[in-house]
Amino acid sequence: MDKKLEELKKHYNDVPIPKELDFVVESALKQGKRKKKNRGPQWLLGTAAAAMLFTASLNISPAMARTLSDIPVVGSVIKVLTWTEYEVADDTYDATIKVPSIEHLENTDLANALNEKYRSEGKALYDDFIAEVGDLKANGGGHYGIDSGYEIKTDNDQILSIGRYIVNTVGSSSTVMHYDTIDKQNEILITLPSLFKDDSYIHAISENIKEQMREQIAATNEDKVYWIKGAGLPDEDLMEVFTTINKEQQFYISEKGKLVISFDKYEVAPGYMGVVEFEIPTDVLQNSLVSNKYIH
Repeated sequence: MDKKLEELKKHYNDVPIPKELDFVVESALKQGKRKKKNRGPQWLLGTAAAAMLFTASLNISPAMARTLSDIPVVGSVIKVLTWTEYEVADDTYDATIKVPSIEHLENTDLANALNEKYRSEGKALYDDFIAEVGDLKANGGGHYGIDSGYEIKTDNDQILSIGRYIVNTVGSSSTVMHYDTIDKQNEILITLPSLFKDDSYIHAISENIKEQMREQIAATNEDKVYWIKGAGLPDEDLMEVFTTINKEQQFYISEKGKLVISFDKYEVAPGYMGVVEFEIPTDVLQNSLVSNKYIH
């Protein structure tokens, strides 16, 4: 058994990490190749620190075997499953990192690029966690935790939107979300700029979000707080308030075909608000949209 684990650890350490994943994804989007490949099982394992439990691979982990009975199937062909899971339990240090994999996408360039990105990120999270725990132990100890996984935001005949989250706990917690939205019929990655004719969407979306923020604040009194001008915040002039979304702000397309803009915890509101989302009315976007193929 020990010999087998050592072999698996070696496989993990030998996994190459691509340095230009964004370029690969962009190339896949442009080329849109349609080709099928027979692929055998793939493996990813990491070295374990003393007294730590590391569980990985679909075939080895009992926890992973249980998840296979509840794999979300996308449409009739494409599906998303947990490819690897890292688990660490060591007194005050805990990590659960679930890495998704997109299967049966005929555009293999796009599928491979996304899956390599997910695996690289999962490996980096695990490696960083182990390094941080080592530093904490060397300096008297502490508490540290990471919870990372994914959820299917939209699953219909046309759209697959995957949300990947990272909850980092050191005293308080922070939450970061990343989304990938795929046109399943044409098998291309949808970016926020690709939905619009020009950059005018940035202003239109930003103004609508500020309007929604003010309406929510007015309707709920002190229950909701956003960092925007005119919200009656103390020391407002000294705060960094929300003014505009990024050109490639995190987003997904809902089951109803609505654009949903997402902000990470602490990005536009106090921590107790968590991750906040805003559904943008389509009439606000209509003049900027390339078409109503995705947003309607």
